[in-house]
Amino acid sequence: MKTYHALSALLTYPTPELQAAVSEIGQVLCDEGLLHASQRAKLEPLLHELEQGDIYDLQERYVLQFDRARTLSLNLFEHIHGEGRDRGGAMVDLLETYRAGGFDLVGPELPDHLPVLLEFLSTQPPEQAREILADAGHILVALAERLARRESAYAAVLAALVTLAQVDTSPEAEALLSEKDDDPEDLEALDAVWEEAMVTFGPDPNAGCPISRDILAKMDMPAAPRTVAPGQM
Repeated sequence: MKTYHALSALLTYPTPELQAAVSEIGQVLCDEGLLHASQRAKLEPLLHELEQGDIYDLQERYVLQFDRARTLSLNLFEHIHGEGRDRGGAMVDLLETYRAGGFDLVGPELPDHLPVLLEFLSTQPPEQAREILADAGHILVALAERLARRESAYAAVLAALVTLAQVDTSPEAEALLSEKDDDPEDLEALDAVWEEAMVTFGPDPNAGCPISRDILAKMDMPAAPRTVAPGQM
């Protein structure tokens, strides 16, 4: 399912390679038809922004949204486990799911990074992929709403994933949305939050380049079990 490849690429750190592939990504979304025309239309602003925008502005905006605001983190377990002890066990379970599906994650990326999860789902049967995505449905709903509040073009990607997962607002999503959003402009407060969490791993804005390149290189490959070397989750 190349749609998952395409959406994964759109959520990676912007690079010149990603900009050059925007037209191909749009064509994949159209050809496969997994998303309705109205959903694809909502992605057009992001596609245009990525293709025509200044690369440094795009990168700065990406970091500001996803790396400096924990409430917008693309590391899914951050939203439910934080830095708690349960997060490690959840990571192990997810890695086992990947391996059972013939997907071997290598490199510095965390297994709960949304672009990595989408890469895995692209190798799985449609219904199984939907069920796994639905498990994270409440997080996707919360992310889509938070991005929409900020009028971010990335909100359309999360909205598309919510549709693919066939989920809606739930008590769990409402609980996440009840948390106060981080202010990515308040660097002093954000630094304090990260220091308190004693993070020993996390988003690296420079790590987006390898994963973006790897995903884009696989756009024309058939979905089959393989080893992936991503580059930030």
